[in-house]
Amino acid sequence: MNNQPEKNQKAPNKPGFYTALIPLITMGLLLGVGYGVYQIRPQVLLVAAAFITGCLGFILKFKWSDMEKGIVNSIHKAMPAILIMLCVGILIGSWIASGTIPMVIYYGLKLISPQFFLVTACFICSLTSLATGTSWGTIGTLGVAFIGIAMGLGIPLGQAAGAIVAGAYFGDKMSPFSDVTNLAPVAAGSNLFDHIKHMLWSATPAWLLGLFIYFLIGLRYSTKEVESESMKIITHTLKENFNFNVLLLLPMVVVFYFAATKKPTIPGMLISSFIAGILALAFQGVSIQEFASAINTGYKSNTGVPQVDQLISRGGLMSMMETQLVAFTAFSFGGIMQSTGMLSVILDKVMKFTRKVSSLVITTISACIVTALITGSSYLSMIIPEELLAPIYKKKNIAAKNLSRIAEESGAIIVPLIPWSMAGVYITGTIGVSTFSYLPWAFMNYISVAFLAVFGFTGFTMASKKREDETQIGS
Repeated sequence: MNNQPEKNQKAPNKPGFYTALIPLITMGLLLGVGYGVYQIRPQVLLVAAAFITGCLGFILKFKWSDMEKGIVNSIHKAMPAILIMLCVGILIGSWIASGTIPMVIYYGLKLISPQFFLVTACFICSLTSLATGTSWGTIGTLGVAFIGIAMGLGIPLGQAAGAIVAGAYFGDKMSPFSDVTNLAPVAAGSNLFDHIKHMLWSATPAWLLGLFIYFLIGLRYSTKEVESESMKIITHTLKENFNFNVLLLLPMVVVFYFAATKKPTIPGMLISSFIAGILALAFQGVSIQEFASAINTGYKSNTGVPQVDQLISRGGLMSMMETQLVAFTAFSFGGIMQSTGMLSVILDKVMKFTRKVSSLVITTISACIVTALITGSSYLSMIIPEELLAPIYKKKNIAAKNLSRIAEESGAIIVPLIPWSMAGVYITGTIGVSTFSYLPWAFMNYISVAFLAVFGFTGFTMASKKREDETQIGS
């Protein structure tokens, strides 16, 4: 008798295709208008999209407990990557406090060549972004300095800005410290270091080809000595405020060793941070309290030189909070879509156009670019297509690192080339060069997308899935 009501309870209605599209259209409008026009934070808009999707779930007779379970399951899958993101915040703060990152920046700037400005600008910005994990920080500091040099040398500012943007974004996406690079594997279900290594196949040739073009272009310009007060101030300030020593490379060696030998990522990061702490106390005179603060809220530089303070005041656990909130809210939306069956209805339709690997790759590229154009957000241009397409990659036995690679290179890296995106507005406002002026010269940003399309049609580098849990390194 007690089970009778449960037996008679009406099953939820299966959503139709057009009903399932409502949440996606709603989210597109919310993000396109709310984020693109009114600059409302994306996590707020994603909560609104999840709320509307939940209301639609109630109309379809789904229980809240089922939708809640979908949210929890979606977030649960992302937890390993989210834990790594927290460790990255610790790593950045500790490496700056120890002097490791400042030393890399210092010697990177010392490599500047007076003869090949465009090549040097791209290379130094790449190295700096790789070390710091921030394209915006690199553009806002070294980018401004290089633009000043370009003006003095009479080099077209569009070309100079293109080299700066391409270098900064290459280093950013290849850096294990980048929030974008950490976020890309989360929604796809891959892991950070496999994701970075897989991007080498497309990003590195695109970057090298860009450097070669900069080399050829640079041959026509004067070879007079490059002099820049900004560059001198940055290198002098770094040298004055940090004691450089070859031992400062130890934290980097530990991380690279753990990655190369496919050992667990998080222990390697924590060991590296512990060693960085010892080095900070021994060489930089940092107190235990100051080091703990750098791990929690990030390193705070007080050199008195704005360019340097902006470049190295970063890191810490708290620096990863906003990125994680974007991930949590996006997964909440995706969890409700999945638990109500709306996602599967859309995927059934998409599957008809993705029977071949080539069509799946082109679909992924197109979805990321369209999302980037609508939202202007590096985060959302990756997360939304990945959430939608990850089950298809899994069903076709294609490794998740393929999806995360495509999403970052055709989503996040295209965003700075969009004039109305936050990145486009920031870059133009910071270095004073319009997006359309530097767009043709940011070769790496769009050449890498062309490589992805070629790989999709040829099957080259399109790795097959090795194991069910691809969040483990070596998948």
